[in-house]
Amino acid sequence: VSWLAYKQLGNPMAPLVYGAQLGKIADMEERLLDSPAEHQVVVAYLRRAQDFEARLQDVEGALERERQKARERVRALRDQNADVGLIVSASRELVSLPRDAASARERWTREMRENYERARPLGGLPLHSQAFAGDPNGSPHERKEYELARRNFLALMFCLMVGTAGLPHLLTRYYTAPSVAAARTSVAWSLFFIALLYLSAPALAVLVKFEVMQNLVGSSFETLPNWLAQWARVDASLLSVEDVNGDGLVQFGEIRLGADLIMLATPELGGLPYVVSGLVAAGGLAAALSTADGLLLTISNALVRDLYYRGAPREASPEQRVILTKFTLLSVALAAAFVAALKPAEILPLVSASFSLAASAFVPVMVLGIFWRGTTRQGAVAGMLAGLGIAVYYMLSHVPVLRTWAGWLLADRLWFGIQPISAGVFGVPAGLIVAVVVSRITRPAPALPLVRSEM
Repeated sequence: VSWLAYKQLGNPMAPLVYGAQLGKIADMEERLLDSPAEHQVVVAYLRRAQDFEARLQDVEGALERERQKARERVRALRDQNADVGLIVSASRELVSLPRDAASARERWTREMRENYERARPLGGLPLHSQAFAGDPNGSPHERKEYELARRNFLALMFCLMVGTAGLPHLLTRYYTAPSVAAARTSVAWSLFFIALLYLSAPALAVLVKFEVMQNLVGSSFETLPNWLAQWARVDASLLSVEDVNGDGLVQFGEIRLGADLIMLATPELGGLPYVVSGLVAAGGLAAALSTADGLLLTISNALVRDLYYRGAPREASPEQRVILTKFTLLSVALAAAFVAALKPAEILPLVSASFSLAASAFVPVMVLGIFWRGTTRQGAVAGMLAGLGIAVYYMLSHVPVLRTWAGWLLADRLWFGIQPISAGVFGVPAGLIVAVVVSRITRPAPALPLVRSEM
């Protein structure tokens, strides 16, 4: 981010200077909205979306027609003694077709939605110069969209801020400090780097978008940089550039740059050598492993020490507890790896969900335990369970797979229009209220003073 800021503005302090690019991005967006080539891209994606929608009207018949068409193409290429690469490519297209009607319906529905989304001006992205999607002074639909976008933004910011305070691997870090003064210093440095990270995120968005609009849009497909093809081969769903309108030039709507790839592709996008992308990837992997390490240690220690050993006292030596902790750590790690291998969602919603869960489960009880002497053990446990339960319920209630067989148990619609990743907005107050109420109920009565009777 600092390199992009220095390259574009001559100042590496990205969070302080990136605002100068907002006006330039707004001017480029206005030109793109009036560009005939961009309108051709929108029409092309709209045709694709309508084609997928037509296929969904008769999935089995459409699937059979697609198979027949692919077979005829392979047969025609073989009859013409075409290049082997073309025949192999056509054969792969035939093999990649959905195996049955259910998988075809799922894939075509997803592709229909993606194409409808890209069949909007600027690839479906809102203008960068406006704070939220919609228009506060527009039609009723635009005003509602604006209000929901603003509400979800504030809810997500709340969950990120409060969730950061309750992340287990951050809380346990402070217990490793040798003194109170060292713990305060650790907290100060943690807040500094967390603030630096959060302030750099919007700067990254602006600088990357300016780089794409300035250097990629309008360039010829024959002169595309090598890094674009390399990353596209890694995963076409994360990065792809396709000449949809056939003019030989890259349009903004033809670029698909996934959020998961922005950090890895940014160094080469800014002209840095490939080795910097490797360093960024290594840093990301190190951060992920350190986070996972702290969380795994917290989970395994809590399960063994608090629940197994302290919850129900057992005769267990320190060596036995350490061995049991290691086996518990391995079990939790394998379970987490299994869930990650299923890829239930993209990484950003999952990370945001973890902040909501940490905020709902830990923060209310932590705050009450520090600032209110009336907090009882029963109130703390009830508050943690209530906050975590509300957050998990709201998240799971909008998972499509669960709604197919347990829809009657789940919420029908969004609460106040808040997205599931911001479930902490409901979990935090629920945990706080339940902890206070249960603590007041279970608080022991004050001991009555002894009164000496005089005869």
